[in-house]
Amino acid sequence: MKILKYILIVLAVVLFGIIAWYLGAIILYMIISAVIALIGRPLVEQIGKIKIKGKNIPDAVGAGVTLLVIWVVMLAFFIIFIPLVIKEGQNLSTINVDEVVKNLQEPLSKVEKIYHEYKADDNNQTLEQVASERLKSLLSFSNIKNLFSSITNVLGNIFIAIFSISFITFFFLKEKNIITRFVLLVTPTKWDSGALHAMLSIKKLLSRYFIGLLIQMSLIFIGLTIGLSIVGLQFSHVLLIALFAALINVIPYIGPLIGIIFGLTIGIVTHLQLDFYNELLPLMGYMTIAFLAVQMLDNFVFQPLVFSNSVKAHPLEIFLVILAAGTLAGIGGMVVAIPSYTILRVIAKEFFSQYRFVKKLTEKI
Repeated sequence: MKILKYILIVLAVVLFGIIAWYLGAIILYMIISAVIALIGRPLVEQIGKIKIKGKNIPDAVGAGVTLLVIWVVMLAFFIIFIPLVIKEGQNLSTINVDEVVKNLQEPLSKVEKIYHEYKADDNNQTLEQVASERLKSLLSFSNIKNLFSSITNVLGNIFIAIFSISFITFFFLKEKNIITRFVLLVTPTKWDSGALHAMLSIKKLLSRYFIGLLIQMSLIFIGLTIGLSIVGLQFSHVLLIALFAALINVIPYIGPLIGIIFGLTIGIVTHLQLDFYNELLPLMGYMTIAFLAVQMLDNFVFQPLVFSNSVKAHPLEIFLVILAAGTLAGIGGMVVAIPSYTILRVIAKEFFSQYRFVKKLTEKI
């Protein structure tokens, strides 16, 4: 019987994988909707406690209000973020590259000396000429225009996704146990108890994880906003850098590095009129200190609270899982590594707890 049980589980996993492969977009919509529903569920429950003329507000109304609040928050975010991106793109396209290279002539000449010393080639171009050509190509209006055109096309194509996610999320919010009922529907009756307990554990752990993740992103945004404002950057630049760094921080380990590079790039290209040694270089140093200070807080305060405590896993365990997910599925794999690993641990605890390895791996859940 045990062998049959394991065979059925393996077949179920394989079948789910095949379905997910062919219906990937729908599965993704459902996962995103489930995450939004987990975050919005507490608000639905609070609204449901409100009484009007002795009657509680219906769940449908609570779900609709919660969904509206979520989309208003997201819309407000894009209203703030998109104009900042467009403005920075316009600023970058108007930069006089020849003037930039001229201002950086002294440090470039020193780098050029090292460049020719260690790189023997037949190209007679100076480093100044190479830098000028590359900057002109990178900051050309046509390239920036094409970039924003691509972004516009993508935004247009995700309209159906937004509608689908909203529709699914509404019912996930309205009907509290709809996902659990579906899982029980496709689970053999004798496993109902284990499946129900697993679903409750998964819901609890993932709710804590995603709410913690939102708190972490908010704290990073606030920290960078304060730090970069103290450094002396213009507030519009500060908002753009802090928002981008907070969002990209969702990608473990690589995200913070991308955020720092992006922030320093924006800081440099918007202050190229400054003297390199006396003003621009110190500014880069202060910005780096601000980023590192926030990153230290994130590494030693925010992440342990969000990752280790919320999903009940050892930091080294989380690091290895993220590393493996990144190797197998790239950046996308790193983003979903912790939630996926959490679900697998809960399932293993419920159905394979007789194995010593599983028992040790899941003892904190």
